[in-house]
Amino acid sequence: MNKKLRVSHYPQVPCKPFMVEVKDLEEARKIYNMLADYDLFQYENRIKPDYDNATVIEEFDEEEKDWISWCDEETGIEDIEEYFEYINQ
Repeated sequence: MNKKLRVSHYPQVPCKPFMVEVKDLEEARKIYNMLADYDLFQYENRIKPDYDNATVIEEFDEEEKDWISWCDEETGIEDIEEYFEYINQ
């Protein structure tokens, strides 16, 4: 079963997130890392001052009809990098 996934990026906490729906976890990881790299670039180049940001991967819960934080059901892993390290062992 394919889950509906998205990446939600909060460029400044608190604020509304920038959201991107993705086709799978590999694409979610790519977007997640790209947003982190972009924020770091802006900070290092003094485009933005130090700020509090957050990025989360979410899945759509069909029962609740709402978006929830993604978690791998088999392992309980919630961190996308840790998940890919685990499956690539």
